[in-house]
Amino acid sequence: MRPTIAFDRTGDGSPVILVLGAFNTRPTGAPLAAALAARHTVINYDRRGRGGSGDQAPYAVEREIEDLDALIQQVGGGAAVFGFSSGAALALAAAVHGLAITRLALFDLPLRIEPPADRVDHAAALDALVRDGRRGDAVEYFQRRMVGLPEAIIVQLRNAPFRPALEAMAHTLVYEATILGDGGVHLERPRGLGMPMLAIAAPGHAFMRETAEALARAVPHGQSLFLDGATHDLVPGVLAPPLLQFFA
Repeated sequence: MRPTIAFDRTGDGSPVILVLGAFNTRPTGAPLAAALAARHTVINYDRRGRGGSGDQAPYAVEREIEDLDALIQQVGGGAAVFGFSSGAALALAAAVHGLAITRLALFDLPLRIEPPADRVDHAAALDALVRDGRRGDAVEYFQRRMVGLPEAIIVQLRNAPFRPALEAMAHTLVYEATILGDGGVHLERPRGLGMPMLAIAAPGHAFMRETAEALARAVPHGQSLFLDGATHDLVPGVLAPPLLQFFA
């Protein structure tokens, strides 16, 4: 039985679904959803295992794709999709799987053109930490090994007011690592995608810009956009204008 997926629906117009990344729940996407709702019906949802959504073991990427498909059916059987960070990897996988995605926008897709040579099974490492009850260590493993935050920032974040919320979602980091796989974008998989695609990158990580440009070249109707001055955050004033133009 599929778990309940909590979502907010705002606005009116052609549908857009937000697929967010690690540690993100609906409040993270709410400001961007509000900006897009000026012209679109926006679905902002909690991915399984976090926020108001349920969960179900064992985890599989295919189950998250089914969750997204159920939301697409909820809005009429076709929708544009915006994916952010590891949520962008999930959105791309869903498009390759054949979901009825009319337009696909990806922001800071954290995959490389070539998988890292020294590939580590991050999903297994995170799963072991969570099973041992070491949720804080799982959060810091993700921040250190997968995001690449400086050690000083990781130490500083231990006392952040939102730290308990991060630890509460630590088990979903296994999901993110599973979605990201070996860390490669594998351009042969999306080459046949027919929908328009916009791959957006911020300046934080050079490889994300390289991936965005390569992905845009690989698909029939792709374009890339480098947002100079942007950060790895969902800032409506930065993201909404190009997204509204693309989704129009």
